[in-house]
Amino acid sequence: MRTPINVSLAMATLGLLAGCSSLPKPDENFASTLPEEQPVATEVDGAIFHPGHDMPLFENTVAHRVGDVLTITLQEATNASKSATTTTKKTTAVNTAVPKLLGMPVTVHGTDVLSNSLNDATTFDGEGTSAQSNVLTGSISVTVAKRLVNGNLLVRGQKWVTINQGREYVKIQGIVRPVDIAPDDSVPSTKVADAVISYGGQGTLADANTKGWLARFFDSRFSPF
Repeated sequence: MRTPINVSLAMATLGLLAGCSSLPKPDENFASTLPEEQPVATEVDGAIFHPGHDMPLFENTVAHRVGDVLTITLQEATNASKSATTTTKKTTAVNTAVPKLLGMPVTVHGTDVLSNSLNDATTFDGEGTSAQSNVLTGSISVTVAKRLVNGNLLVRGQKWVTINQGREYVKIQGIVRPVDIAPDDSVPSTKVADAVISYGGQGTLADANTKGWLARFFDSRFSPF
């Protein structure tokens, strides 16, 4: 009776391992946007101009329609540092003298047990420093997802690169002004408004460079140690 159970457990384990080893798919939220389909013309009037396919004669033919492709040059560099120091100190001293009655100190069997003194001192020293720097360079081609009413373009895209047993990805989304697009259909990432840029890796190498859930628990604020 144990053989079928063992075989089932082995198959379930293999299936779980196969599922864990499978590489994730690209994010659909950053998928390319296809051009809008133009309505089929029912009549041919012989004119040269066709709506939706116009190209200005005195302007650069850069991306301006939904589905057009442009290149975003990644030029991200951040450097931040912060330090804080706090020092507090408090000292309290209270002395109670021997009470007097008719000019004479009140004692019990000749001892001034009614006199008292209280001394308290509290100190606190706190210091913290934080520093972070990031540099991201490269380029990624994106598509125009939407043309806003003011002429600005909502662009988004992603790039996945498979290297050996891992995958690296770059995702970006934001709003671009047509006047910032160069003649070669490129725009720096510093001129992308509301930019959402993600860079990371997935796979065997990324998993080996990530802490396990138990180690993350002991490093979190919920750890009792």
